[in-house]
Amino acid sequence: GSEAAGEQGQEEEAEDRLKEHMDNLLDKSAKTRQAALQSLRLAFSSKTLSEFLLERRLMLTDSLEKCLKKGKGEEQALAGTVLTLLCLQMGSGPEGEEVFRSLKPLLISVLTDSTASPGARQSCATALGMCCYIAAADLE
Repeated sequence: GSEAAGEQGQEEEAEDRLKEHMDNLLDKSAKTRQAALQSLRLAFSSKTLSEFLLERRLMLTDSLEKCLKKGKGEEQALAGTVLTLLCLQMGSGPEGEEVFRSLKPLLISVLTDSTASPGARQSCATALGMCCYIAAADLE
């Protein structure tokens, strides 16, 4: 009994940290946003969180969109990586497709922007390819 309660407590604590990182994506400080993106990247790549993310995908998609639009270099690169991982977490169903469809034009925009950093462009190219492979319903 106490082991299960301990596990549940740890899970709630982890979810609270994730919520905090998601909130930090909207911070004015680029350093805070980058730290949040790095933490989300670690969390998304180490644990299946699809249930938790399902109800938060729209807020997260909006936050990643802001990071891609307003951020520079490293922040854009991290946002592309987190987007790829979010797409992987959402899978090939309608939720993954929705995330991909909403951010596809922005990924293409950063990818084709010759003033964007090479790291940001590379990350957006990877995100575009992976998300397209995972979640694009339209075969073209």
